[in-house]
This record gives sequence, structure tokens and C-alpha cells, in this order.
Amino acid sequence: MRIAIIGAGVSGLVAAHLLHPDHDVTLFEANDYAGGHTHTVPVETEAGRWDVDTGFIVHNDRNYPQFRRLLGRLRVETQATEMSFSVSDAVGDFEYNGSSPNGLYAKRSHLVSPAFQRMVGDLLRFNREARDLLAGDSDVSLRDYLAERRYSPLFVERLIVPQAAAVWSADPARMWSFPARFMVEFFANHGMLGFRGRPQWHAIKGGSRRYVEEIVRPLGGRVRLRTPIRALARSQDGVTVTPWQGEPLTFDHAIVATHSDQALRMLGEQATDRERELLGAFPYQANDVVLHTDRGLLPRRRRAWASWNYHLSDRPLDRSTVTYHMSRLQSLRGADREFCVTLNRSDEIRREHVLASFRYDHPVFTPAGVAAQRRWDELDDGRVSYCGAYWGWGFHEDGVVSGLRACARFGVKL
Repeated sequence: MRIAIIGAGVSGLVAAHLLHPDHDVTLFEANDYAGGHTHTVPVETEAGRWDVDTGFIVHNDRNYPQFRRLLGRLRVETQATEMSFSVSDAVGDFEYNGSSPNGLYAKRSHLVSPAFQRMVGDLLRFNREARDLLAGDSDVSLRDYLAERRYSPLFVERLIVPQAAAVWSADPARMWSFPARFMVEFFANHGMLGFRGRPQWHAIKGGSRRYVEEIVRPLGGRVRLRTPIRALARSQDGVTVTPWQGEPLTFDHAIVATHSDQALRMLGEQATDRERELLGAFPYQANDVVLHTDRGLLPRRRRAWASWNYHLSDRPLDRSTVTYHMSRLQSLRGADREFCVTLNRSDEIRREHVLASFRYDHPVFTPAGVAAQRRWDELDDGRVSYCGAYWGWGFHEDGVVSGLRACARFGVKL
């Protein structure tokens, strides 16, 4: 069959990898690189070359079984890394790293702070009580769940909401309407409702683009970069794919591996009511991303430095503000500077330390979106199918699983 795959993020790459041996596959990508949120940037310094990830960074040995199977198939090596989380303000008056007692009480006066001690106690209570949500099908919002149980303001505003906002790169204010059960299920699966039995996290040696390179290499000319798609139209004879610059092309089937809002724009007036309902249930949050070496974006106290560092603000923000300490996450030993990736704090990074800037869009999960996920099979009309990480929790494993699901009709699997 002639199959068009639109979007070369992880879902589209998985589909192309599995289908190209037996089908005539063309992979379309609007960017000038394949990988989507898998975007590794090479940086040259006096100490050597460093391949630094800016989007997808880590995975673990428990919650990424299909992705790890893919890496094994591609013979891509990984290395162990650590997953730690800090919260800090801009002046060092409040900061902690939850991975150890030394980091938790990075500011020593927190040892005698009743409010801080209650925050820690509320965390222990939340880890116990939240598991009850998993036993039912409650659709209570995070705001209502926390209010009903009278968790302290410090726990809410400086621990649980920052953590959830950082995980999903989401507007902290939107976390209030976030489905509490959806969040708790993710936390439980990732060992975040306790301090023992947590999964081992891994990064890909040499940067995440290594797996992308292994998928793209055998595809050769079947990958068409810098080719955004203007329209997608179904007919009795197949599916017509029209690039913004180029002639329409006809295929037997199309796998749309873009964000859901992009899929709707391509469908235009031909989108069905069901496609508008389900694909339209996933709003997206744009995030400014900067790769830099400004260590001023890490907490003031070195013992508070973590893999993920959440920034508090004294002014309302509409996006999550996080700095990923890439030197730590990717084990960039021997580097002569601290490599960091910061979301949505671009104006506070010293310009001479900026290496590259990007924009990545992330799905925002709402009750409507969670409900739409359960109806994915209603969209498969035999001509067009959809995949993407938004059909799960929004992470790399979800993208792989979604790509596999789109390929199931062709009888292929990892």
C-alpha cells in the first residue's frame, strides 16, 4: 500500500519504521529535522563537543516498555541518570530539593519552620490518601480534591501544583481544573507516591537524536523535511495529501501523527463532527525553550540543585517555568560549564549564555480530553488514522504506543 505519514515526531517515526519494509511509505515533516520534541543540539566548547537534548530527555525502566523495546531493536545505548525535583524563588528565600534530607532542608531555617514542616507532612498524607482515587472513577478536579482535604497553602502552591505543572509543562493556573485521578494515576505508575521502589531513569547516550537517526537512515528519500501539509482529503479512491508547496499526492491510507489541532486544520471543512469533537478536545500550551549555560537559573544553594528545577514567581504566570539541569540529566562529565534548558523564563537568561531558542507545544489535559482518549477507535474510518502522545499522558512512551496502535491494522508490531 501507499501510505502517507504526516509528522516525524516519535509516533510518526515508529509508524514509518514498522511499515516501510512492506509498504510504500512517505514521511512528511514541516520542520527541517525529524524528531519533533526529540531535538538534540551539538555544542562546541573548549573542552569538547556536547550533544544536549532540548525536548525529550529521559525515560525509565518501568513505564516505557515499548520505547525501550524500540531502543533495543535499534541497538541504541542508554545510561542511568537521576530524577530529582526542586522548587525555588528568585532570591533564595525559599528553596528545596526533595531528593534527600540535605536538599529538602537546603535552607536550614526550614528545619524550624512550622509551615514548611506542615508542607512535608501534607506530602506524606497526600501519598497515602491519593491512592484511594485509583479505586474509583472520580472526575473530581485537583482544586476540589485538595480543598476538600484541607491541604496547606504551602503544599498546594509550592509542592503539588509546581510538580504537576512541571511534569506536563502546563500553566499552573490550569492545574486547578486538571483531573485529580489522571494525575494520581500517573504519579502512582511512576513511583511518585512514595520514596521506595522508584523506577531507574535513563538517558540516551550521545543524545536522544541517536534513535531518530537509526530510524531515518534506512528510510532515505522517503522522508520529506520542510514539507508542511496544507490539506488532507478523503475520497473513494484514497487520501489526497496536499503540501503547502507542491502538487497533491494520492495515497491508500494516511496516518496523521501531528498534534490534534494541526490535524483538524489539515482536514478543514472535510472534518467530521466526531473528528471535531474528539480532536478538538485537546488544547495546547506553547512553551518558549532556551538552551543556555546561565547557572543563575539554578537554585541559589548548590545543595538545592536538581534535575528539574521549578521557578516560583511573585507575579501571575500563564506557563510553567522550569530549568532542566542537562549536565546532570545527561551525565555530561568533563563539561566546562553548566548546560541547562529553561522553559518560559527567556527574559531572565543572560544573553551571552544563550545557545539556542525553540518553541515546543504541549497538550493540556482536561476532563473532556481524558474522556476523548477512550474513544480513539471511533476515528478510524479506514482511510485516515491518528496517533500522537496526546492519546496518553503526553510522554514518549505514549507516542510509541499510539504509533503502534495506528499500525495494528497492517499487522505489524515491535
